[in-house]
Amino acid sequence: MDMGTIRVAIDGPAGAGKSTVAKTVARMFQLEYIDTGAMYRAVTWGIIHGNIPLDDERQLRSFLGSLQLSVEHGADDRQSVWLNGQEINEQIRSPQVTNYVSVVAAQPLIRERLVELQREIARHKSVIMDGRDIGTVVFPDADVKFFITASLEVRAMRRYRELLARGLAVDYEVVKQELQRRDELDSKRAHSPLQPAPDAIILDTSEMTLTEVVERVSETIRRVKRGEHPCTT
Repeated sequence: MDMGTIRVAIDGPAGAGKSTVAKTVARMFQLEYIDTGAMYRAVTWGIIHGNIPLDDERQLRSFLGSLQLSVEHGADDRQSVWLNGQEINEQIRSPQVTNYVSVVAAQPLIRERLVELQREIARHKSVIMDGRDIGTVVFPDADVKFFITASLEVRAMRRYRELLARGLAVDYEVVKQELQRRDELDSKRAHSPLQPAPDAIILDTSEMTLTEVVERVSETIRRVKRGEHPCTT
């Protein structure tokens, strides 16, 4: 490891709390947080907005070849997502994007292009990156890897409460079914399926508070920065 930089990979299923943990830890260690989920959502919105068929390789290559994508975080923790010069913060959280993003993310051409972008963003920087294949594909040589998960019921309730807090009228059972569908799509896709890296530290957060998860992740990062082997139990 370059002692001036550190790369932290966090993978796991939808609704596990990866982004919240990653953003909190990023602030603690002054790491750059890279939200790969927002990147896939942005591309999904672009494909929907541009009416691009996923089975039309020519159109898809053209779209990806001219792709200009950035995800920025301000001092107030506000996220700004830009696609081809347009800010699309709200658009990427729409139900249409949510329902389609796993299908889009399963496309090899799209994953290959976004992996390129993610690696370029993280070049020569200390980063914490969350997603589905960070420790297995994007950064298999990450300094420390976590796989954060929780039971389907717990994740569904967390997502349900999050959506309610945003003022959306949602049904818990519908949220649960949608998470289950995304789990199946993410874990069974042929290209870069969702799975823990062999050397990832697996954290089941079903009965853990956010503070407890952050403390566990933070202590592991401290050990790695001291040159010690991360504790995996």
